[in-house]
Amino acid sequence: MTISQAPAVPTSAASAPARRIRRLSEREVVDRDALDALLDGELVGHLAAVVDGAPIVVPMGYARVGDHVLVHGSTGGGFALRAAAAGATVAFAVTALDGLVFARSLFDSSMNYRSAVVYGVLEEVDPAEADAALLALSERLMPGRPAEVRPMTRKEIAATRVLRLRLDDVVMKARAAGASEEPDDGEDHAVWAGVVPLGRAWGEPQASALTPQGAPLPDSVAALRTATDRPPRLP
Repeated sequence: MTISQAPAVPTSAASAPARRIRRLSEREVVDRDALDALLDGELVGHLAAVVDGAPIVVPMGYARVGDHVLVHGSTGGGFALRAAAAGATVAFAVTALDGLVFARSLFDSSMNYRSAVVYGVLEEVDPAEADAALLALSERLMPGRPAEVRPMTRKEIAATRVLRLRLDDVVMKARAAGASEEPDDGEDHAVWAGVVPLGRAWGEPQASALTPQGAPLPDSVAALRTATDRPPRLP
């Protein structure tokens, strides 16, 4: 999938996204770098599918590896694995809230955000590649942690299945603007309007009850607290 900030028009049918934004279509984003930045900057997505006739939505950690989103589930009958086995089409949604937009009316107030929904059929990663896939997931969520802890046991790997969803059918939408206003819009401009950006930061690490007092903070945890390489917010 190739993707350019709309309103740019894809140059060919082969490069056009499979689905398009209909309402506020000018907010559609068709830039693959922007999609990767969103997926790489967030940690939780929501997987939705219809299983046994009922809609199910489950939040879960994920990792983008190349042209796929990786998720994992239990071999004991997790809904994602059942959806994959049934060949059902699923949707995987990721959203980043970048700020609140305070306009001079509640009707015009809004949010600045980036969101993407990936559609497709989940594929189970070959068991021979499961170890590497689980490590990739762990490195994405807790960079550096796999090197600090014991290796996964064969039993643990056998109890877990990694599923992937290809980034072929994706719709992305974003708002990155201030409050709607015009010099002659008739509003009272003495009323404050603008954007309150939303930032995030990791808190103070809290040791578990069985961790000895004074145990050194691992590099993976220290790196989270000092990380400055998160993808930049859109202006």
